[in-house]
Parts: sequence; structure tokens; C-alpha cells
Amino acid sequence: MLTSSDDWLNLLWALKSFYWASGRQYALCIHDDGSLEDDHRATLQEHFPDASLIEREAADARVIPSLDEYPKAKAFRQENHLAPKLFDFRAYLESDRMLLLDSDVLFFDEPTELLRRIEDPTYQKNSVNRDMDTAYTVDPVDVHAQFGFEPVPQFNSGLGLIHRDSLRLDWIEVFLELPDIRSHFWRIEQTLFALCSSRYGVELLPESYDVHLGKGIRGPVRHYVGAVRHLMYDEGIRRLVGSNMLQR
Repeated sequence: MLTSSDDWLNLLWALKSFYWASGRQYALCIHDDGSLEDDHRATLQEHFPDASLIEREAADARVIPSLDEYPKAKAFRQENHLAPKLFDFRAYLESDRMLLLDSDVLFFDEPTELLRRIEDPTYQKNSVNRDMDTAYTVDPVDVHAQFGFEPVPQFNSGLGLIHRDSLRLDWIEVFLELPDIRSHFWRIEQTLFALCSSRYGVELLPESYDVHLGKGIRGPVRHYVGAVRHLMYDEGIRRLVGSNMLQR
């Protein structure tokens, strides 16, 4: 997970809800975007004492030199505050796969299908929740013309299974040559995840994991994207407080 001084408390709720709903004890790596304060880090370490908490300065020293052979990727990593989700997550990963999770995702019941795909060693595709619409910075026609495949529509990079081998630096380097790929500061990160996943192999999670803008919890998990962030508190955390999560 990537966090900041603005959303670290949301991250705490997201993680608490995941561990409670899933019953799993997956290893945890939290990446600081450089804005966390000492008390934020101390609180996160208190709640997750076994977690790896990666400070931005240390990550810069490790990751940026590793991109010397990929100048476009290196520039993107240096310029975009969401780029660590692509490069740093991969660099610090101690497995062949990871659970990609944003801090505005809450779990209300066991995410059975997500867990099945994560834990099945024969499942070799990336798998994420479906966005409301296709929010990329590239034209699928351009992608197909240059690379021979089309990006899967409605890919959302807030929740899902990502394989390390799908985040190939040589792929990312050439994807960054596509027209207009840098045209939106946060959609570029989601676009690159979608392109890597589409080329590697991808399958979206079931409908009950879909992003939606209405009220109501329709499945085991809900991604409270910006337009409905207020519902994360009024609806989501209210539901969790009414459950037995806080007693565990």
C-alpha cells in the first residue's frame, strides 16, 4: 500500500477491515509517499508491528538508480507521486505476486473469490476490480496498432492481484512512448497497470467487487473512489463500527 499524511488513517481502516474480513495474515508493506510525519509512522507501526514501512528517501535511493536503463520510466518515477505503486511495490516485493490495495477500500465480508485467486498458485493472471468506466490516458486504437493487443476496459488499480512478472520495466518504458499517456496525473498509473496486465493476462473480479457511485454495499468489499469518498465514513466505517470488527 502507498500512503500519505492525508490518507494514512483511511489506510488503517482499510487494513483493519481486510485482516478482519479475510482472516488472513498476509505480509504487509506500507510505502510512505514522503509526507508521513513521525506520529503517523509510529501509529502505523503500533497497529502493524510486523509490517515493513518504507520511507520515501530510502525508496528513492534504492529504486531510482535501478531505472537508469529506462529513462522514461525513471523520469516518471521522479515526477509522479503515484509512480511508486508501479516501481517501488515491485522492487520491495518478496513474492511472485501481491495484493494491490488502495487506502479507500473497505472490506465487510470475506472476499472469497479474490482470496482464491491470490492463493491459487496455478492462477497466473492479474485480477482487479472493475471501474465504472474506462479511465485511461491512451487510445486503445493506438495501443493495438503499436503492440497488437487492446487494454482490457474498466481496469481499476485500487484493488486486486498483480504478478511481479507483469510489471516489466521494458514494457513500461515503451508504453510511456504512447501519445498522450502523460495527459492525466493519476490516470497514467492506472493506465500503465492496465497495459501491463492486458499484455500479461488479466481477468476482472466478479460484479460484486465493481466500483459504483450509488449508496449501498453490494458485495464483500467496496472501493470508495473520490466521488463517493464521503460514503466511506457515513456508510462504510459506520457499518464496520456496527460489526464486531472493533472487538477483535
